[in-house]
Amino acid sequence: SHPLLCPPGIKCGGVLSAPSGNFSSPNFPGLYPYETECTWLIVVAEGSSVLLSFSHFELEYHDTCAYDYLQVYNGAAQDRGNLLGTFCGHSLPPPFSSAWHVMAVVFRSDRHVAKHGFAAAYKKGSREMWWSLSIHPSILFHCPHHPCLLADACGGQLTGLSGEITSPRYPESYPNDAECRWSIGGAGAGGPLTLVFADFQMEGGQGCGFDYVALFDGPTVSAPRLGRYCGSARPPRTVSSSPHLLIIFKSDFNIGGRGFKAHFYSAGECQEVFTTIKGNFSSPQYPNFYPNNLKCQWSIDLPPGYRIKIFFLDMELEGRSSLTGGCDYDHLSAFDGGTENGSLLGRWCGRESLAPITSHSNRLLLVLHTDRNTAKRGFSISYVGVVPMNVSCTRTDFHIQIPVQSLAQLERNRIYLGTPSCAAQVVGRNFKIHTRFDTCGTESQRRNNTSVIVSTLYIDFSVGDQEDIHQYEVQCEPKRKEASVTLIAGPDPSRLSQAENLVDAQQWEGEAIDAREIKSQDTSDIVFISICILAGLLMVIAVVGLVLL
Repeated sequence: SHPLLCPPGIKCGGVLSAPSGNFSSPNFPGLYPYETECTWLIVVAEGSSVLLSFSHFELEYHDTCAYDYLQVYNGAAQDRGNLLGTFCGHSLPPPFSSAWHVMAVVFRSDRHVAKHGFAAAYKKGSREMWWSLSIHPSILFHCPHHPCLLADACGGQLTGLSGEITSPRYPESYPNDAECRWSIGGAGAGGPLTLVFADFQMEGGQGCGFDYVALFDGPTVSAPRLGRYCGSARPPRTVSSSPHLLIIFKSDFNIGGRGFKAHFYSAGECQEVFTTIKGNFSSPQYPNFYPNNLKCQWSIDLPPGYRIKIFFLDMELEGRSSLTGGCDYDHLSAFDGGTENGSLLGRWCGRESLAPITSHSNRLLLVLHTDRNTAKRGFSISYVGVVPMNVSCTRTDFHIQIPVQSLAQLERNRIYLGTPSCAAQVVGRNFKIHTRFDTCGTESQRRNNTSVIVSTLYIDFSVGDQEDIHQYEVQCEPKRKEASVTLIAGPDPSRLSQAENLVDAQQWEGEAIDAREIKSQDTSDIVFISICILAGLLMVIAVVGLVLL
């Protein structure tokens, strides 16, 4: 047999459970065998992290590492969302720190070209280092005058869509003579980055010449400086103009403080604000597996009076807890009012086919939480703003009113019932349509053994060549004089399979209908009743006349 074919009895991989240790590719420092697959599962004490470093690395090179490669996982190798990196060629991988007490390393070789392989070492580390998932030696925390403790390590290359960073030892006092550098971005990040400080307490001083945090709008200190902060005032929310952000923390030889805690997130697929009447969004990397350790937020903010209807086009998250039956791991939550303090409209996980939901206000917040392991495909969502309107009817007429402020960007001829010739009129602060049943494309139908009058209200939001016409079905039951309105087309041109009656929840903000106006809308009913009474009186007179004769 070929000397480099993997012998049947060769051993590689396994479970490494000592507090520290070393491992290498088969035959190292000789050439590794062909067609080999090895998996090392490193398990240290719970509450700790795994610190992994490489002293030698030489694998067959390919620009996408499609031949021979080594993969590092933040947890078990089966959880694809935990992949920290795939490596090949001659460049030494950076050191890694896991988010919990388990790390997996996978080595694979194909049937062609063998190299000398790799040698690696691991040891148990502090859990405080979990956010520093790709630490480069050049940007590690260092102490110029004193030996460093492992627990004081800080800084790193952070490539996730969101995350949290803290000063060393936070919330305890940070050490003296410290310097940390966090380089955020890269790994395909395409949008600006937002940094928000949740806590901040450092030594103050004019010009922040002692202890400070400096922010740079790029990956190096040569990029424009966004700010330099010290003291106890929290720095303002900072947004970069590029997909890179550099954060430098420095302390001098005396006087410290609690330090800081900050959150960062990438605008774009993990943090978006929508103000358009309709839109769609999905979880990061959809339909591929979403990353772990995320907190993403999508905020929808529409004009006053609107409500927001959410359609779940696809949903696959980590399933429910087998112990509690709840969505304790990865989950998507919806909050009415635009903040997490608002009313919870729902919390979902697993693989479900969900009915649409509608907010009670013009603001809605959706939040995705993912934990440290087990990733899935994620979700795809579409939404449409439900236009606030009042629809009423008599035995012969439809009456429709929409606040002008809700459709301020539209001309009245963009709002019509049945046909464009039945466009709305502007009366005071409302768009109004008042039409008889025998006009404007209305038709009589029988539904549930009841005669109803039906028409379609069109609201045309189209811009240029982009057609965007929302359709609402208006319905009247003349005998009861009961009207309803239902959204039938919004997120896409086809009729929605699950329409929702909207009339019961229509809320106007500061637009009460005048009682005299309602009375005037029912004039046709009064005339009808008067005619009936008059006919009855004439019939009585005729009967009395016949009796007298």
